[in-house]
Amino acid sequence: MPDVNLHVEDITRVEGHGDIVLNVKQGKIEELRLEITESPRFYESMILGRRWDEVTHITCRICGICSIGHTSASLQAVEAALGIQISQQTLLMRQLAFCGETLQSHVLHVYYLVAPDLLGVPSVLPLVETHKEVVIMALRLKRLANDLCAVIAGRHIHPCAMKVKCFPHVPRKDDLRALRERLVASMDDLMDSVSLLKTLQLPQVEREMEFVSLYHPDEYALYRGTEMISSRGQRVTIPEYKQMFSEYVVAHSHAKHAATERGSYMVGALARFNNNHRQLRPRALEVATALGLESGCMNPFMNNVAQVVECVQCTLDAIEILDKLCDLELVLEDPTVEVKAGRGVGASEVPRGQLIHDYTFNDEGLVTEANLVIPTGQNLNNIERDMHAFVPGILDRSQDEIRQFLEMLVRAYDPCISCATHLLRVKFV
Repeated sequence: MPDVNLHVEDITRVEGHGDIVLNVKQGKIEELRLEITESPRFYESMILGRRWDEVTHITCRICGICSIGHTSASLQAVEAALGIQISQQTLLMRQLAFCGETLQSHVLHVYYLVAPDLLGVPSVLPLVETHKEVVIMALRLKRLANDLCAVIAGRHIHPCAMKVKCFPHVPRKDDLRALRERLVASMDDLMDSVSLLKTLQLPQVEREMEFVSLYHPDEYALYRGTEMISSRGQRVTIPEYKQMFSEYVVAHSHAKHAATERGSYMVGALARFNNNHRQLRPRALEVATALGLESGCMNPFMNNVAQVVECVQCTLDAIEILDKLCDLELVLEDPTVEVKAGRGVGASEVPRGQLIHDYTFNDEGLVTEANLVIPTGQNLNNIERDMHAFVPGILDRSQDEIRQFLEMLVRAYDPCISCATHLLRVKFV
């Protein structure tokens, strides 16, 4: 068996910068790392000393893909610290914006980043020639999701209309009805996506692993959760998240890693499906069954199938929320907030997994402590464990095939590396 010496610099079709290092001698793995080389961005330190009403505007800039997710977790944390209860109108509008972001992110990942792997091309561009209708369909779905975010949150990304306690505007009913009509029509595109995915072959690899996600008793947890649950049976409340896992640093990564007391774990669409599939809508469950996704699935490549299932779930959720909003008399709500000291933890299931914002404020409403737990950081340990488990079984392949397999594995997790590079404590002098 030939030796393998791989150094993949800047894995393509992922957000951010990461390398893969693999060194195999006489069939034995001597080095195997997923190196996160993106420069740390110090967001926790940026918000120390900032006011309660500035925090969300800063942290939502962490990511252009899941900025509504960061906004949602941040708002929940601020409101938990200040003891604020939001209205049903605000909750519905936030959940609707969250559906839009999940849709736009999943469509982007499945069609633009993963599909080229499954169709044997290096990027989405060659698919314009060979699969033009599929590319147009993906653009149509992405445009719809972007428009949904813009109508509710004020912009496609980095929302300007999601504030502590309420929204500073109310959407027009005509805009809501127009979105509903397009969402209903988009189900045909999603079903075409299912038909296409059924024709493609995903790698069949499995490893025993733990899945961690949020849980809400009344809904498939995305925007919010009441608990954090593990497929191994552990449950904690959101403020107790440090009892579920620990964060730590490694020399080869600018992003924190994480582990439960049992070891690495996976977050994201597959974790949500495995933990909460009973709460999916019947149509979403039908899609899962049609694509061969069953509870307890241990194949990380099926994360992309779970993303398609969640596209169906989010579309149907969005239609239902739009119906509820159209039935309400939408009003501008009182934005007044009473500032006080306290700690608040907010958590949302962004497309890549559970995201946590943890702030502590003093009496003046200034941030004194902050911790952000990013889903990609939680997955890094698990991706490396996957690599160690899978490489021995593919050492008979060519070096190019091994490289392709490892890159595909990383992409299956839909990593957002830039989000995850919050590592060092900065002391300003």
